[in-house]
Amino acid sequence: MNRRDLAATLLRCSLWFGAAYFCCMAVAHFFGLKYPLLFVYYDVPFYAYQDKIISFAVVAYVCLFANAAVHRVAVPAALAALGVTVAGLCAVNGSDALGSVLEGRSTVAYWLQTGFIACYFVWLLALYVTSGGAQKS
Repeated sequence: MNRRDLAATLLRCSLWFGAAYFCCMAVAHFFGLKYPLLFVYYDVPFYAYQDKIISFAVVAYVCLFANAAVHRVAVPAALAALGVTVAGLCAVNGSDALGSVLEGRSTVAYWLQTGFIACYFVWLLALYVTSGGAQKS
């Protein structure tokens, strides 16, 4: 197996991992299971109906990542969605709105989770490029 084929295989597996991760996230939000990594802002006040809405929206990520795992042409869309998510989390982490509900508590846990998601994004992007990018589609 050459380097491109290995990267393509790792990309597919990593996208399936993402689909599974987002499934777990959707379940956590639906049932209010506030565990770090599944629930980025796990220790802030929330309304249960908001988490139900988030759980349904996360299903779109499940579909997007599963589709990208099967159809390489969908990978750029999954990467774009994940990139926007990382940017959005960064904006929230640095916002006055979040600071107002934290009452002086640290945002380190949120930044670590955002960093994890950002690393996953970079990993996927590197695998996509190494495996041939759009040329292999």
